[in-house]
Amino acid sequence: MKKYPSHIAIIMDGNGRWAKLRNKPRIFGHKRGVERVRDIVKYCRNSSYINFLTLYTFSSENWMRPKLEINALMKLIKTTIIEQIDDLVSNGIQIRIIGDIESLPKFVHEKLVEAMELTKNNDKLVVNLAINYGARNEIINAVKIISKKIKNNEISIDDISEGLFNDNLYTSYSPYPDLLIRTGGESRLSNFLLWQLAYSEIIVNEKFWPEYKVEDLKLDINKFSIKERRFGKTSEQINY
Repeated sequence: MKKYPSHIAIIMDGNGRWAKLRNKPRIFGHKRGVERVRDIVKYCRNSSYINFLTLYTFSSENWMRPKLEINALMKLIKTTIIEQIDDLVSNGIQIRIIGDIESLPKFVHEKLVEAMELTKNNDKLVVNLAINYGARNEIINAVKIISKKIKNNEISIDDISEGLFNDNLYTSYSPYPDLLIRTGGESRLSNFLLWQLAYSEIIVNEKFWPEYKVEDLKLDINKFSIKERRFGKTSEQINY
């Protein structure tokens, strides 16, 4: 029997390479990538089974890119939120930000906080935007929080469990992704959701993100639907 993903995570890779092939600046690729985000979010919102969508938007390592590109990306994030907020609210889409948003430029931070506040009661689809996000930092942050609770005698070492650890991650409110899609042909995780992706199915799509359409998502979801997810069990146990 086919099973469909309730939570899809996407590493939206290939904007810069797509633009370079067309002799365009990298930001041109990022702007076209925003159009793909709109299409994918709309499809997921209207599906009968997708409840969470997590998008790798800006990693903590992306600060090493050229300053001109970073500034353009920050402005693009702000502009996109301003342009889309009314549609997000009216369509029941909840925006959550995972990552260290306190370190973002003030004009970006303020708009992201505003978007979360305006959409906090929406329940048609939760869209997690990973901005200034790095999984190793997230894990270290969780360790620090738990360590502080132990130091303050709020919990004991024996209380530490997978559940407790998960409760102190950025994504504590969210189920683990069923499916990870990476566009652009690369097959690495790039410091994305290292804890949460332990049992996720992974599909690498050769298309660059600006050319990844809803039809491609449907095909990747179909690939997922025929996979046997055993979680350590045997096929016989799963099908019993």
